[in-house]
Amino acid sequence: MSDDLKGKVIRLDELVEYQDGTVASRMVIKQPRGNITIFSFDEDEGLSEHTAPFDALVTILDGECEVWLEGKTFLMKTGDTIIFPANAPHALSAITRFKMMLTMIRE
Repeated sequence: MSDDLKGKVIRLDELVEYQDGTVASRMVIKQPRGNITIFSFDEDEGLSEHTAPFDALVTILDGECEVWLEGKTFLMKTGDTIIFPANAPHALSAITRFKMMLTMIRE
């Protein structure tokens, strides 16, 4: 866990800056039972299709992206949240620069 964040009021969308041509991330909490990570994606960046062994909650903090989940496409924007079920194929791609919070809870 980032000890420098404990006991402070923070803005999640300010924890990771945009970086040209890439994806950046910052782990906010890392525990045996789960973690929370903030990501920033430059325009046209994304994550290719993959699965995860645990449910994952994604909240868009800034910008817009396209999400694919088990063959369905979703347009997501600031404030939207989606839950990826464990082992479900999913991917995402930036429409504009965007930031997201990923919360993974392990069993």
